[in-house]
Amino acid sequence: MIFKPNISLEILNSWGENTMTDFLDIRFTKIGDDYLEATMPVSPKTKQPLGLLHGGANVVLAETLGSLAATLTVDTTKQYCVGLEINANHLKSVKEGIVTGVTRPVHLGKKTQVWEVKIYTEQGDLSCISRITMAVIDKK
Repeated sequence: MIFKPNISLEILNSWGENTMTDFLDIRFTKIGDDYLEATMPVSPKTKQPLGLLHGGANVVLAETLGSLAATLTVDTTKQYCVGLEINANHLKSVKEGIVTGVTRPVHLGKKTQVWEVKIYTEQGDLSCISRITMAVIDKK
């Protein structure tokens, strides 16, 4: 496992309380050996005016997954991780249901990390693919 020991879904979900993550109802659902998974409902809070899942909501889900995953790989008494760059390709529109994001590392370096995030529909179709670059910063 690449993540810190003793991390739980309850802990991950508590970190999002009273934040944008909480507002958009993003919930962590799985912790794997090298991946994190979270869900987000397609609701009025996450839709754009045409009634489709907002691309920005996809990016919030991707940033949430990548940022938390990166944080779980460093010693937080010595370092922290912040987003440096994120991109997203929106491949399939979603009108309803729940989307599921899964992030896995592409690169785990000493000063940067790169994470890929794939977001799927309830039917298992790839809706969005994103990549986030994280800066790993030493605490002073």
